[in-house]
Amino acid sequence: MEKNIKEKILGALVSKKLVDEERLKGILDERRGDIGVNILRVLIDSNVVSEKDLLMVLSQELDIPHIDITRVNIKGDTMRLIPEKLIQRYNVVPLARVGDSLTVAVSDPTDVFAIDDIKTMTGCDIELVLSTFRDLARAIHNFYEGDEEEMTTIIDAGDKESKDVEVLERIGDFDVGAVTKESKLAPIMKMVDVMISEAIRKRASDIHIEPQEKSLRIRYRVDGSLMEVLDIPKNNQNAIIARIKIMSNMDITETRLPQDGRFRVKFEGKEIDMRVSALPTTFGNKIVLRTLDKSNLSIGLESLGFLPETVADFKQALSKPFGIILVTGPTGSGKSTTLYSILNELNVPDRNIITVEDPVEYQLQGVTQIATKADIGLDFASGLRAILRQSPDVIMVGEIRDFETADIAIKASLTGQMVLSTLHTNDAVGAITRLTNMGIEPFLISSSLIMACAQRLLRRICKYCKTEVDLPKATLEEIQRDYPQARGIDKFYAGKGCPKCNHTGYLGRMGILETVLMDDELKSMITNKVSEEVIKKYLREKGVRTLRQNAMITFIQGGTTLEEVLRAT
Repeated sequence: MEKNIKEKILGALVSKKLVDEERLKGILDERRGDIGVNILRVLIDSNVVSEKDLLMVLSQELDIPHIDITRVNIKGDTMRLIPEKLIQRYNVVPLARVGDSLTVAVSDPTDVFAIDDIKTMTGCDIELVLSTFRDLARAIHNFYEGDEEEMTTIIDAGDKESKDVEVLERIGDFDVGAVTKESKLAPIMKMVDVMISEAIRKRASDIHIEPQEKSLRIRYRVDGSLMEVLDIPKNNQNAIIARIKIMSNMDITETRLPQDGRFRVKFEGKEIDMRVSALPTTFGNKIVLRTLDKSNLSIGLESLGFLPETVADFKQALSKPFGIILVTGPTGSGKSTTLYSILNELNVPDRNIITVEDPVEYQLQGVTQIATKADIGLDFASGLRAILRQSPDVIMVGEIRDFETADIAIKASLTGQMVLSTLHTNDAVGAITRLTNMGIEPFLISSSLIMACAQRLLRRICKYCKTEVDLPKATLEEIQRDYPQARGIDKFYAGKGCPKCNHTGYLGRMGILETVLMDDELKSMITNKVSEEVIKKYLREKGVRTLRQNAMITFIQGGTTLEEVLRAT
């Protein structure tokens, strides 16, 4: 019976093209005759199929529901219905008993021996639900080993791992009391170092340290998505938060007001700035650490993933002696990284580059950077006025938020400076409308604006598990009709999911741009207050590509997936 079920599952994996038939045949031949081998586990461990895909097929073919075990409150009295030895051996979690029926979460429903053993041991009829092997193993570990053992494991790992992370600089001075407190937290120091080193190793852009009612939750944001990493005992919360506040030169006694700080670490030869924010919440201060890797700024615009045509537009705009360039998009769309990369290219000894930011994200050698401080009246507008008295060649304004800032920035761009800034709009043409709504005269916009562009980030397909996928015929015909680049191409790709990409199918991100370069016709339209729709129609007729069109070309070229294009644009 077990053999027939497994053959059914393997057949479904092949028919759905989730595994390569030849590779599967090779593994089956290699393992033929091996006693006690779980072939489904072998396929996962060999990266032939992802746990996510296997779970989907098992659920569909065997009509067994699947759950996220990490969101289930595991009850001790239910766990004690099955001996720990069996739970560990079969990697199962009993969830609920109703009468003579026991619901059990398993990762391999084809293991009839495990199910029979549990049935015999409990005297119950077994109802199955599915979860991944990894999530079940973690739930079992957390239940039996407890928070104390988990803490010990992390600290022990810190003896090995924390040497990878070296704190280079703490911004500001320390008082004796803070240093004394820090010296008493040796195990906590190791834990925080491991937390940071693992986040950098996993390419996390943020570390979220979140107080919960009964624990301290740690999450990493990787490629734009949050992933839960760890739950730490509640009694270690204050020590961990104090350690990070000390590193960031925050006031560890202040728990009622938000605070900001930063420090710098060295990891595997790279210097990484950590920007830290503390926010009071119901259960304590939530800490978010933003990792800022300077090496990302030296790779140039081409390596950020932009299409060659949009990079050419950018370089044409930067060749102008003066004017304003605006990058638009929502928070987290990569605007700052793009602007910093441009500053890095423009940063030569014969240029005076000054920025005013809120806050200063990357610290650039050779660039004068000013952080706004609203509490003392240093905002974008006052900072910009002061900058103009410093004879700048290039000015970067973190964001244009109001008329005063916009007015000064535009007038500066008309008097010989190159000005770079950002706006929060959905597309490039929206920048023109936003400036008009702020009260800027249209003739000033048309005279000063060199280029407006909109930016988004797409997740890259993981290069380690990249595989061909089939598109529905109607979808393929539509794409080939609308995009000449797709004609003659019948291979499209997605990531299956593997350990390298945390089974997401994506590894890293790339930028897409919608660029609008000013020409005489556009300037005339802006001056004459033509509507946004008329401007967009003109740009379509001129062949200027939108964000969606550039994202689709990136998909056609095999850089991302169709789902990611639809999500981001």
